[in-house]
Amino acid sequence: MLRLTGGAVLAGAFMPHLCLAETREQKSPGVVSGDVDGQKAGAKVLADGGNAIDAVIAAALVTCVTSNNRCGIGGYGGHMTIAPAGGKKITCIDYNSAAPASARPDMFPLDEKSNVIDRVNFTGWLAAGVPGTLAGMQLALDRFGTRSFRELATPAIALARDGFPANRTLAEASSANAALLRKCQASAKLFLKDNEPLKEGELFRNPELAQTLAALAERNSVDSFYRGDIAQGIAADFKKHGGLVTEKDLAEYRAREVSPLELEWNGFTIYTAPLTAGGITVLQALKILKSMDWSAQPAGLPKSHARLEALRAAWRDRLALLGDPAKVEVPMQRLLSSNYARSEAELVAQAVKEKRPLRFDTNPAGGSGTMHLSAVDARGNMVSMTLTHGAAFGSSVTVEGLGIVLGHGMSRFNARPGHPNSVGPGKRPLHNMCPTIVTKRNRPVLAIGGAGGRYIPNSIFDVLINYVALGRTMEEALRAPRLSSEGDMNLLAENNWPAEELEFYKSMGYQPKSVPPGALAHVSAVSFDPRNGECKGTLR
Repeated sequence: MLRLTGGAVLAGAFMPHLCLAETREQKSPGVVSGDVDGQKAGAKVLADGGNAIDAVIAAALVTCVTSNNRCGIGGYGGHMTIAPAGGKKITCIDYNSAAPASARPDMFPLDEKSNVIDRVNFTGWLAAGVPGTLAGMQLALDRFGTRSFRELATPAIALARDGFPANRTLAEASSANAALLRKCQASAKLFLKDNEPLKEGELFRNPELAQTLAALAERNSVDSFYRGDIAQGIAADFKKHGGLVTEKDLAEYRAREVSPLELEWNGFTIYTAPLTAGGITVLQALKILKSMDWSAQPAGLPKSHARLEALRAAWRDRLALLGDPAKVEVPMQRLLSSNYARSEAELVAQAVKEKRPLRFDTNPAGGSGTMHLSAVDARGNMVSMTLTHGAAFGSSVTVEGLGIVLGHGMSRFNARPGHPNSVGPGKRPLHNMCPTIVTKRNRPVLAIGGAGGRYIPNSIFDVLINYVALGRTMEEALRAPRLSSEGDMNLLAENNWPAEELEFYKSMGYQPKSVPPGALAHVSAVSFDPRNGECKGTLR
């Protein structure tokens, strides 16, 4: 294999290496919120005069090394939302994975219960599509950064080369997924020691990844990951193991700049990543409540019930209607129209009046893992970035000789042909990440995003309800209890959710379950005060 030269249990799948509920304030030079190791790298970039985009890329590259179970340079990708300082146009970057050209809607065999046989869409080489993470980083730097890729990659290269103590989540993920990792020789060599899982605190090194990153840094570009010797090595390993991604698939992949979805409410404007990201679900639920004048309603069971039903209605549409709008017809305009929000609000109001759920069912699935980073600098640049492998270690395969773990983007498609989110050549799968920025009087004031699979849209919805609709501070909004629903009758509520409300839901036929704080999505956020340049970061 090419040699380069140059300088799960659920908790294991999505629990990040983080400092929970940590708040930092400083008037200069800015702050990064998210992964502990990434925060350090980002803080140094800010201290050296880099902007928020530079800082978040440096942080992400470090995170791709130290939390390689959750994300990586071979991760399937994600989205970011960027608000440049000075009131410039807010934009998004889509670096979601793309299915290879040879992918087909029926490529994953189903059993009698419509489950993929042997879960080959989750683990193994067929589970990996074209990785988008590095392309997204490069596009963000080219458009909005002030530092070079070479400079920003230096801390990540050092950590991969010299090693670091394995954090708890990496060790737990190694243990929980050991059987899958053993199926790939390169993964077993990297993440198992003497064929046994990593232990917390044990030195972990990835010298092959260090060489790969060093080669990209020497060239000051990620281009050879997609069109060059590194791409050739990736494609060769796909071919060797029966995967579908080819050199041509890699060469044709592009991250792309796209317009965010927007919603104005109470003097704030919310900007969130569009399809194939999860932001539309958050905005749909918020728009239903806005149509009901929800923020002016008195606190109590009817208000809480309306909040739940609005979220369920948005999930109903998400699971039935959404897919890649570049490949299938998605009724975006209708779903986000004021008329549709009003009609849905009327149905919600009627359900609240009759003390019953909205009558429909959905096909939920469990949450999984991701990493989110938010950053702001003293000039007011703000960025919200989400990146992922999917579940722990993604596809559980590693490109030999390059140290690149591949995400399982193909698992995010619906394996049944005929669904808007079914597999298709060049198609990008629906995912749950929704990096979001909030402005007030055209100035960015909040950047948030989450980690935690299908829990992400619900937790972002909860934070925005508290911040935008109820006027709470960033810290108060993140501390507020959260409730998660995917549209069916199962509810997950943090154990500080009011008990009388859970009993009320139970009386209507819901099946509420209390979970500890942190069992749903982890949200990281940064804020900016345009009056004095004060930057804050917090996480829960």
